[in-house]
Amino acid sequence: MTKPNILVIEDEEKIARVLELELRFEGYEVEKALDGLEGLEKVREGSWDLILLDVMLPEMSGVDVLRRIRSGDDATKVIMLTAKDALDDKVSALDLGANDYITKPFQMEELLARVRAALRSQKPKEEEDVLQVADLKVNEATHEVHRGTASITLTATEFSLLVSFMKNERHVLDRQQLLDLVWGYDYYGDSNIVDVYVRYLRNKIDKGYDPQLIHTVRGVGYVLKDPR
Repeated sequence: MTKPNILVIEDEEKIARVLELELRFEGYEVEKALDGLEGLEKVREGSWDLILLDVMLPEMSGVDVLRRIRSGDDATKVIMLTAKDALDDKVSALDLGANDYITKPFQMEELLARVRAALRSQKPKEEEDVLQVADLKVNEATHEVHRGTASITLTATEFSLLVSFMKNERHVLDRQQLLDLVWGYDYYGDSNIVDVYVRYLRNKIDKGYDPQLIHTVRGVGYVLKDPR
């Protein structure tokens, strides 16, 4: 089993070293950076399961590092290390997408518990973008679609329609909802285009497979669900 990778960005060398030793003792892979710029560089160069990020850093503040991380759509778990009276920093960090914070001075047992909690809620990276209903799997990141072991090729519109169905599994969607989700709110063409593309999609993901997943709800619209 691969050990989780943790990056510690902390400018106080003694604290950084203690964190490194304690985390390694708990079985984690650990690297550390002693200022904001070095930390941001390591973030961009590596693949991390969790980042422990001090707010008060030289070169670049922890809040600015977090802002750069989130601006790149990086969803890595981040726990901020903050001074006891730095309420504004805590609020700013949480608003920017920090997952948790712990105030200094802290008990190591509490920090380790927060680390474990953050890692438990972290999906494996290969599963983050995968949607699944029955044996139908869709990877939003790679646009790969599989029904069982068979690979299915979809057009961009068919793929968008399928993702809309899967994200609303078991919810009936009418034509207007599907037009808004797939073609956009400014689409003013014929709503029958929905029926056409639903038929295209059925031919690719349902025809020849069991169970059928796309169902017509007469007088309302369509729903994707596993009927079993």
